Amino acid sequence: MECKHHIHAENTPSNLAFFPLNPKKSMIPFRKAHMKREYDLEKRLTTYSCKMINIVEQLPSTKAGKYIAGQLIRSGNSPAFNYGEAQSAESRRDFVHKLKVVLKELKECRIALTIIKEKNMLDDANILNEQLKETEELIAIIAKSIDTAEKNIEKGLD
Repeated sequence: MECKHHIHAENTPSNLAFFPLNPKKSMIPFRKAHMKREYDLEKRLTTYSCKMINIVEQLPSTKAGKYIAGQLIRSGNSPAFNYGEAQSAESRRDFVHKLKVVLKELKECRIALTIIKEKNMLDDANILNEQLKETEELIAIIAKSIDTAEKNIEKGLD
């Protein structure tokens, strides 16, 4: 069963939303259209979590399968939850810290998926290869976000 997503920028109650670019300054209004981009990564991460759940449910009921499943169910869902926390960060440094947790969990997923692939623990290699590709892409996106935020901190934009 696939997860369904109900969080969309279009479902916000008004034409304007407020997003703190700098928590020390007042809230700055943005049109909903500008917020859609934020929801794209959130949606991508929630879809990623749903696909990880599907992979976990297909793993064998062996001792190794259960162990990997336990690791993957935690690390595979953590990026979406921690990204949600990062969106509510209290400062740019807090944002970077939370994104580093997302990155750490994605790297753990990459290792778990690689083990599953090398041990042929999943019948459908295509699903596994697609999820490994998505993991690599998400790692690159989050790593770049961390790098950008850290450069902004160095410039004194925190």
